[in-house]
Amino acid sequence: MPSRIRVETVRRSLQYAFYDWTRDMPRSKRFITWAAILIQGYAIWFGLSRPQIWVWMWRENKLGLYLGVFLLYLLGERVMHGMVTSEIVRKTQLEADQMAAQQIQKTLQPEKLEALVGYEIEVFYQPFRAVSGDYFDVMDLPGNRTLFAVADVSGKGMPAALLAANIQALVRSLANVEGEPVVLANQINKHLSRYTPGNRFATAVFVVLSRDSGELTYVNAGHNAPMVFCDGSATSLEATGVPMGLLNGAEYKAGAAIVPLGGTLLLFTDGLTDSIPGNDPEGRLRGAISDNPAKTMSNLKSLIDPRFKEDDITILLVKRTEP
Repeated sequence: MPSRIRVETVRRSLQYAFYDWTRDMPRSKRFITWAAILIQGYAIWFGLSRPQIWVWMWRENKLGLYLGVFLLYLLGERVMHGMVTSEIVRKTQLEADQMAAQQIQKTLQPEKLEALVGYEIEVFYQPFRAVSGDYFDVMDLPGNRTLFAVADVSGKGMPAALLAANIQALVRSLANVEGEPVVLANQINKHLSRYTPGNRFATAVFVVLSRDSGELTYVNAGHNAPMVFCDGSATSLEATGVPMGLLNGAEYKAGAAIVPLGGTLLLFTDGLTDSIPGNDPEGRLRGAISDNPAKTMSNLKSLIDPRFKEDDITILLVKRTEP
């Protein structure tokens, strides 16, 4: 464990030491900036080395020679300054757009979950950047049922956040008509396959809970397997289909499980397991829940190591209590 931390620290240090700060610029701006840097470097080299051949060629007007070199350096400095300033303005505008997107995304996520009779719900949601590619939702359905949805879009940043918002709108519109997990997965997969780029996809879990009996009907579209815990034992809700957006004709099957009295349903994204050090993160998840069921969420959050946190994290806990 300590050796892994040291290797990670050295890797990040080298990454930042050799980071090319012009790499995020448009290609034309990057070319002009590097040309300006080379011009400045040439002027500095001349000022320090003063090759004799140049002095001999300009022996009658050395002042003009050095003035020309100084103006050459000033030209390179001004060009680079202009490129860097324009990039700062562009990044500032982009950051303002991201902050606005962050505020909008917050309104799309459930700010306060309604209490369910006989159940306790806890949520932990922590984006890696200003906006997140994680999506979760809790919806009340007819027949004393509740839909729990968790999705994780590939990639990070604004593109992932836009696709997550698209999935949220699809779930909201389709669940009001037909709340069956299989229908949701099939319809959303067809939409994503048709209207999103080929390198974009999303893993997701749709779980419908019958609150009276604790029975679960679910579809796991290539997502981290949710877990049902009770009395020290755990049941994983394994994948019943591929991630959504990969195959237009993909078919999804429904699985079934039950949350017994005193049991807990855990749904999460891979940002949680990726941020847990060690070789068996899911084993540590089981231990955190079995250790003290009354403090499950606190135990899970304590597993997160900030040094390994490189993705959005979503945790959704549903505990079945006495009715």
